[in-house]
Amino acid sequence: MFLLYSQYIGNVKPFLPIYWEFEYFSQYYGNILDMKSAFAERLLALRLEKGIGQIQLAKDLDVGKSIISCWELGKSEPTLSKLIAIAQYFGVSIDYLAGLED
Repeated sequence: MFLLYSQYIGNVKPFLPIYWEFEYFSQYYGNILDMKSAFAERLLALRLEKGIGQIQLAKDLDVGKSIISCWELGKSEPTLSKLIAIAQYFGVSIDYLAGLED
């Protein structure tokens, strides 16, 4: 039986491999959550700056409108090919979209 962190038995913490620990993971790979929210915020800002709606952007990128909404809400992330298309569409770098540069 697998236990979640919130399901401690007494004072005993369930054993999970160390690489599952957020602190361990983030020290090597950065804070993925920050990159995800940075992408969502930057996509929304770029779309509004360009003055287009979600439907128009979805048509231009050949994705569904709901996909644009999910990206902007941080519920999902684009594939690499779509990330490249977004960067080219807005004339920015992939690093900018990911929040790795300003």
